[in-house]
Order: sequence, then structure tokens, then C-alpha cells
Amino acid sequence: MEPQIDPAPAVEPCPTRPLSPVEMARRISRNTAALHADAVDRDARFPREALSALQEARLLGALVPTRLGGIGCSVSEVAAMCQALAEGCAATGMIFAMHQIQIGCIVRHGLGSPFFVSYLTELSQEQRLVASVTSEVGVGGSLRTSVAAVEIRESGSWLRKQATTVSYGQEADDLLITARREKDAAAGDQVLILARRRDCAIERTGGWDTLGMRGTCSPPLTIAASFAHEQILPLPFAEIASQTMVPLSHLLWSSCWLGIATDAVARARASVQAEARKNPGQTPPAAARFAEVAELLQRMRANIDGVTA
Repeated sequence: MEPQIDPAPAVEPCPTRPLSPVEMARRISRNTAALHADAVDRDARFPREALSALQEARLLGALVPTRLGGIGCSVSEVAAMCQALAEGCAATGMIFAMHQIQIGCIVRHGLGSPFFVSYLTELSQEQRLVASVTSEVGVGGSLRTSVAAVEIRESGSWLRKQATTVSYGQEADDLLITARREKDAAAGDQVLILARRRDCAIERTGGWDTLGMRGTCSPPLTIAASFAHEQILPLPFAEIASQTMVPLSHLLWSSCWLGIATDAVARARASVQAEARKNPGQTPPAAARFAEVAELLQRMRANIDGVTA
């Protein structure tokens, strides 16, 4: 009698590992943002395809805590996402970075407010896009100076601000606006207000060619906004700016520059390699300069990574 052999146990297929937020950003950059980057910049149009892909992946809530429905990413992860997106489309990378700067301010300084806790939950669910309104006519580019002031009316609070530039302001769902605390407040006594796009009257007052990032759609706007007092972040803007907005802006913007530079160096590498293939055995004239550029890029990456950490 032949021995009985038990059939081999069925091999369970390995489940596909879910992509990390950074990997999702890289995929969106490669498969969506890069495909439309030329048209976005040429036509100065908002990168809707890439934004829709980011919303579908739920990446607009990257910095929102998981208990509020967000992803709970670290700053280092968001910086890597900005770099990845900017490699494919500079405008997409910058829009994502500017949005995350606004969310970082709310997360760090608004979690003691029931309104902002509820708002972050809503943002995570609906993947709302938030723009910044900090520039203003008459302040000479000073972030820490405002002409516009909060006015208290019977129906609630109100302000009118003439901004010199508002990136993607006409595309955003909500706006974070700086203004003086009240009509009699000093120019530097500022607050930061979350205004709903539906509660704003927005007038475009000019144009701006943004040098390769036309898709950020950054014209000057005049904004009249109404809001409840609870929509003002509890801390003075001076503290929000110094502790969060300014450092986070430099980190995430630098990460976008790194992404743009990474793409440029990759194009240069391909060019040098193509030249080398045409003339086997000869070093292309640009090879030495390319080596210098590659080293500069590596130093830039190490510097940004170190400061972010």
C-alpha cells in the first residue's frame, strides 16, 4: 500500500501592503500631477486633476489627528509629500504645502476650541481645501502688520481685506485671514480667522504671473467675510506665526524647491547619459558640471531633512 500523503496546505496570498501617505503622494505626482503640469502652467489653471486625486486619497487631512478622522502624519512625512508632488508639478506641490501650513496652525493652536475640533473633523471627512490670506495692500509685505480689522455687528463679526495675492483663493473651500483684533487695535495686534468661502464675497482685482507656478492661481483679491467670534483662533497671531506658520512655511516650501530641483537634476542626468551613449569612450563636456550639481542637490536634501527632523 502506498503511503498516504496529505495534500499541501493552500498558500494564502500575501495581502497587498497599503501605501503609506508618502507613497500615495509619489503615485499621484507620477500618474496625475506630472501628466497635466505643462497645461497647468501654460494655461495658468488650477491643477484640478491632482487636487481631486489628493482628496480621493484623503491626503488633505494629513496633519489632522487620527482621532478627528485625519491621517496624523508627522511634519517630516508631509515635507516628503510636498517634495514628491513638486517633482511632478510645482503648482500642485506648493498648493499642497500652503494648505498643510494652514492646517498645521489650526491643529497646533485650535484643539482647545470646540469649534476648531469640529471643523478639523469636517475637513477630514469632506477633504476641504484651505487658503491663506495674509498679504495686504498698504503693509509693504509685512506678515505681522494688518490694515483690515474685525468689526463687531449685530449679526456677527465682519471684515474687509484687500490682499495683494491669495494663492488658489477662488478655488478654496475656506480661508484663514489675518486682521487686527478690532478697529482700535494696533497694526501688530492681529488675530487669525477661519472664514467659510460661502460666507465671503470675493473680487479679483488684478493678475500675477507666478514664474513657473501659474497653477497656484495667485491674483490679488478683495475679500469681505462674515463669521462668528468662535471662528477666531484663540491665540494671538504673533504666537501662531512665530511658533508654527513661519517655521512650517520654510520647511514645506523648501521641500517643494527640493522636489523641483530633483526633477531638474533627473532631466540633466538623462541628457548627459544620452550624450555619453552617442560618443562611447568620451566623457561628455557637461559631466563634470553635472557631478557638482548632483552634490549640491544632495547637500540641499541633507540640510532640509536635518532641519525638519
